[in-house]
Amino acid sequence: MRTTKILATSALVAAGLSLGACSSIRENRGYVIDSVLLNSVQPGIDNQRSVEMTLGRPTFTSQFGDPTWYYVSSTTGRKPFVRPRVEAHQVLAVKFGPDGDVLSADRTGIEDVVYLTPDGAETPTLGRERGFLEDLFGNIGTVGQPGLGGTGPGGPGR
Repeated sequence: MRTTKILATSALVAAGLSLGACSSIRENRGYVIDSVLLNSVQPGIDNQRSVEMTLGRPTFTSQFGDPTWYYVSSTTGRKPFVRPRVEAHQVLAVKFGPDGDVLSADRTGIEDVVYLTPDGAETPTLGRERGFLEDLFGNIGTVGQPGLGGTGPGGPGR
């Protein structure tokens, strides 16, 4: 009787632990979204300094075109031994004018995310294929000797 009770309790505890191990793990990545702060950024009123004071530093900034700050947030969920899956994704793009004032603050979600799948295990390159020995010995004789006017180390091009 006592052995049966211990076995039943052990089985119940083992079942509870195994179900707990299968629960989803949620992780927030990137900018932590606060809707009140995001809604407080107003075009025509705010500037770069006020946006930085309100939202903090951006996740990244644009390199070309109008200055734009991007705040990226993702929530992923995964089960043990399974690849993480994106559950929620938001991007706030704050575009600034030449004077530093906010022109627009646009939000986008997971519907605008593009998933890329690589084609094969190798990246195709343009140009000719080089073998191992060409890679190893290919530069011998192509660099000018020092002092002889070549464009290599020691030449006038340095």
